[in-house]
Amino acid sequence: MVDRPLRSVLYVPADKPRALEKVRTLPVDAVILDLEDAVAPDAKSTARDAISSALSGNWGDRLVLLRVNAADTPWHADDMAAARAAGCGTPDRPVLLPKVDAAEDVPGDGAFWAMIETPAGVDDVAAIAASCGGLVMGTNDLAKELGTGDDPSRLPLLHALQASVLGARMAGVPIVDGVYNAFRDEDGLRAEAVQGRAWGFDGKSLIHPAQVAVANAVFGPSEAEVDLATRQIEAFEAAQAEGKGVAVLAGRIVENLHVDTARAILAKSAAIAAREG
Repeated sequence: MVDRPLRSVLYVPADKPRALEKVRTLPVDAVILDLEDAVAPDAKSTARDAISSALSGNWGDRLVLLRVNAADTPWHADDMAAARAAGCGTPDRPVLLPKVDAAEDVPGDGAFWAMIETPAGVDDVAAIAASCGGLVMGTNDLAKELGTGDDPSRLPLLHALQASVLGARMAGVPIVDGVYNAFRDEDGLRAEAVQGRAWGFDGKSLIHPAQVAVANAVFGPSEAEVDLATRQIEAFEAAQAEGKGVAVLAGRIVENLHVDTARAILAKSAAIAAREG
């Protein structure tokens, strides 16, 4: 589990000043300033020129990433030059690289994140994760590449999604699930977010502000989870004081691994409370 909250990760076109102002008022955990899919080809230069002003001002403690265009496009080199000029390419202002196929496509430190959205990227995902600061799933492109169609169950993507989660966990980096396209379908978003959390993702990438509340609710610890975590820690510490290696709470064993998870839940809950407070 990643301590830093990444429940909601909202894409915002870098060429839309009003959207960039609005997102600062939203309770999102992270923002992806987008130069790629959300920006039309004839607006790429405008978006690129807006990076420095977009990054200025108060972003609070949100993680802000800049997604550049892919390396095989005519915009990539200029995007990277603009990113460097704007101070991007640091752990607090990472550059998000789309369509990463192999670990050698990533410069090799936490200043870059990678999108996993190709078969080659899935095949090398463990090495890619070890070379970057985090992963973001590009499920739309991945479904296109695999020819799976738009299956609401996402079962055709299950191997790719789980392989990516495994790669992220081995590398100890966060991983964010792909977008849900029907932004007015709150029930569908909630179902897919619940699925993504169950599959191990740290949060959900989003395409519309209306999706933020659902992602935050699903990927944040619930009151019941916080209560259970607290009681598990208390029970285990009491058992240790009595010289026991394990505790029993409500008829279930509590041992070190459960306590580690419980402490991570409480740390995440505290981080969320501090942000929202």
